[in-house]
Amino acid sequence: MDTSIVLLLGFILLVLLRWMSSRPKDFPPGPLALPVLGNILQINFSSPLVDFKELSKVYGPVYSIYLGFTPAVVVRGLKDLKEVLVNKGVEFAGRPMTRLTNVVSGGKGLVLATYGPAWKEHRRFTLSTLRNFGLGKKSMDKRICEESLHLVKEIKKNKDALYDPHIVLDNAVSNIICSIVFGRRYDYDDPTFRCILDLVHEHMKMATGIWAQLYNAFGFVKYLPLPHQKMLRNVKTVFAFLGTVLEEHKRSRVPGQPRDYIDCYLEEMEKEEKDGSKKTFDEKSLFTCMVDLFVAGTETTSSTLEWGLLYMMLHPDIQEKCREEIDNIRVDRDHLDYEDQVRMPYTQAVLLEIQRFSSVVPLGVSHTPIKDVQLNGYTIPKGTIIITDLSSAHYDERHWKYPHQFNPENFFNKDGDVVKVESFMPFSAGPRVCLGENLARMELFLFFTTMLTHFEFHWPDPKSPPDLTAVFGISQVPKPFKMKLVPRTSLTA
Repeated sequence: MDTSIVLLLGFILLVLLRWMSSRPKDFPPGPLALPVLGNILQINFSSPLVDFKELSKVYGPVYSIYLGFTPAVVVRGLKDLKEVLVNKGVEFAGRPMTRLTNVVSGGKGLVLATYGPAWKEHRRFTLSTLRNFGLGKKSMDKRICEESLHLVKEIKKNKDALYDPHIVLDNAVSNIICSIVFGRRYDYDDPTFRCILDLVHEHMKMATGIWAQLYNAFGFVKYLPLPHQKMLRNVKTVFAFLGTVLEEHKRSRVPGQPRDYIDCYLEEMEKEEKDGSKKTFDEKSLFTCMVDLFVAGTETTSSTLEWGLLYMMLHPDIQEKCREEIDNIRVDRDHLDYEDQVRMPYTQAVLLEIQRFSSVVPLGVSHTPIKDVQLNGYTIPKGTIIITDLSSAHYDERHWKYPHQFNPENFFNKDGDVVKVESFMPFSAGPRVCLGENLARMELFLFFTTMLTHFEFHWPDPKSPPDLTAVFGISQVPKPFKMKLVPRTSLTA
């Protein structure tokens, strides 16, 4: 072929690729995107928060990046986060359907579901069912307290050695949601369940990494023997485990006597069948709801508790002030009740500060507008991926007294009262706010106070403090660590 023709075709191809990654009219500005790859190689997806912050210094709190050919808008800062999540919460209530989210949810369920009547009905049903099984009531309080005593008993087995708390915290938290959804708990040494939890954590980390981004951006990557294949295998293994749980429920349930969330959902399916009404509830949606509740109800809360132990060891004075308040309210009981928290302002503030400072879910879950919408003077087309940097609100110097320090004073006013801070949004906000928020708050309070009731926690080597660099993923988790624990001899468990 003539050289001039080759050069012309190459030029046309470059122009075409550049056009495909060019920003639409009135779209937010952003860094120059490379042909085909967009900005994927310009952002460190193993720890993107620093890059997102630096880009906002150049392009403002609302700017765009390209993930391959796919445009995405990053939103930072309280003002614009509130606009997206609350003021225009319905307009931005959609979820982007990527190749990976399609594998995980298919647009169904509770977390990644398409916004619309089916999602609303499932959210209402789930909240109602959680309440029926005790959320916000004494029965849930009792369920968590019973599990916390299992936790204490397990930790005490390791009182004479340096101890990594990850596994027991992970299992304890997961057992709460498992008891609600599956109607059972799992022993801490159950190898099958431990394997499933490990795969969930691995997926949460890989789902935001570079290989996930490439898999979402380019369909052909699906067929290549690259690291994203491990992520897909993990999903299959977890789904097989949950599928076994569902099949067992279908065999053993007694109609009219629901034991848990799965039984309640199956009854709702039968009710629709008998009524001949339009089917909203189906087995695929049930399975996806199981996945959502199991995954969301495990990692975020257990990771927050791990961060809490790290912060308590780094700040023994804060740990001791919490323990004094706990003992004053507890008196001779071996644990507190959730209703006690209203009389414990210092412990409340510490738990809030743990959530703020760790920012366990720093980017929330991506949103998308359900129609073309205006944001900060820009036009955001329907279906655009919206990345909400919730962590930016948690460290904003305009809204916190000590934005870059772990300090419970961030949640006290001048009169010493615990106050609600608008820029605190660990569970996101608006129509898509985390439906497990109240359960998570109960778990954090009861597990945290029970552990401080029964143990003192110490960092093994004061001369070498822990590395607080987070392992980034959908959730930010601490690097593995071991701690020295001292049982409080006046208590038994």
